[in-house]
Amino acid sequence: MNNISMNQNHKLSWRSFGPGILMASAAIGGSHLVASTQAGALYGWQLAIMIILANLFKYPFYRFGTEYAYSTGESLVAGYAKLSRFYLLAFFVLCILSGIISTGAVAVLASVILGYMLPFELNTLALAAIVMFSSWLLLFAGHYKLLDDVSKWIIVALTVATIAAVFVAMGKPAVMAPDFVPASPWNLAALGFIIALMGWMPAPLEFSAITSVWTAKKIRTDHTNRYQGMIDFNVGYLTSAILALFFLALGVFVQYGTGQEIAMQGGAYVGQLIQMYTETIGEWSRLLVAFIAFLCMYGTVITCADGYGRTTAECLSLIKTETTHETEKFVAKWTAFFIIAGYGLIAFFMGQMAAMLKFAMITAFVTAPIFGYLNYKLIKKEGNISTGMTLFALAGIVFLSGFTILFLLQFFGFIG
Repeated sequence: MNNISMNQNHKLSWRSFGPGILMASAAIGGSHLVASTQAGALYGWQLAIMIILANLFKYPFYRFGTEYAYSTGESLVAGYAKLSRFYLLAFFVLCILSGIISTGAVAVLASVILGYMLPFELNTLALAAIVMFSSWLLLFAGHYKLLDDVSKWIIVALTVATIAAVFVAMGKPAVMAPDFVPASPWNLAALGFIIALMGWMPAPLEFSAITSVWTAKKIRTDHTNRYQGMIDFNVGYLTSAILALFFLALGVFVQYGTGQEIAMQGGAYVGQLIQMYTETIGEWSRLLVAFIAFLCMYGTVITCADGYGRTTAECLSLIKTETTHETEKFVAKWTAFFIIAGYGLIAFFMGQMAAMLKFAMITAFVTAPIFGYLNYKLIKKEGNISTGMTLFALAGIVFLSGFTILFLLQFFGFIG
């Protein structure tokens, strides 16, 4: 076992936190701001249980990413390469596709929200250029260290502002329409929405590999130990899970039962949420909810660009040299690639962005059992897993596989 994992220094400081907070910053994007809030707006508190279960059953596989990094000094990506070159190549392709769609989709949402905050008008492409260029500048100028620092402040500000917004909305909830009839999500017609909600809850499961890449980098740069790393991971994961429920609550208090049709496209929905929040609470609250929304999406843009860029760079290094020695040489190029490709997606496929985002969210859930199994296999191979965590992981694989099979049966017309 790597000596890093044997360090018994239990001292915690602001500097100890990093990859777990980065994961939380990436997670609190489309899944929280859009999907969780829409779930509350459409179904009230009914889907809270699915948010809790998705976070619960994905937990061991995210945890394994952090544990693997502290046990070996390597990321899960290097682990996939040891299992099979096929897994590495498949992950490389998925990373590229998912990275382009995710970066482009969250940048569109960030751009729309920025438009609500500015005192003058700009078209979406110009706003997206501002979001993308500033993200690239932050990452290019400060590299991992600046990302590490900025993400912590984003999460702190986001947490405080979100909790404040929910308590304000709870004190003055929206008035229910007299003829309102609650809709039930417990039918096959709503299955696609539930799968999309859980797909990015708290984030796509391939992000466990990205988190492990950040963790391995943190170990090399700041020499953190297992205790510090697990605290960081648990704080980030728990923060993301709790905020998902707060965003659900925001949808419940501001939109549920009002009788107004809920916009399903991300950009249109965020605008509707800001407008309804303002109408319910007062004009003074417009900037508060817009600020929360922008922090959500801007943090996700930055972490997606760096995370997918850094992870794809490691994949390429492993493909070319069977080592991670050339990773740093490719990071800047791949990060720039995802920012440019994401912007290209916005420029040429603006009308299809909502469909692409839903596709990415559903694909994330369908591939989740595979990544869950691979992560479990790697950590078991290291012999660093208790009986309780083994049972937890197997229950997670059954849960994820069961919903995936149900969705595929419906998608191909065998049921419903």
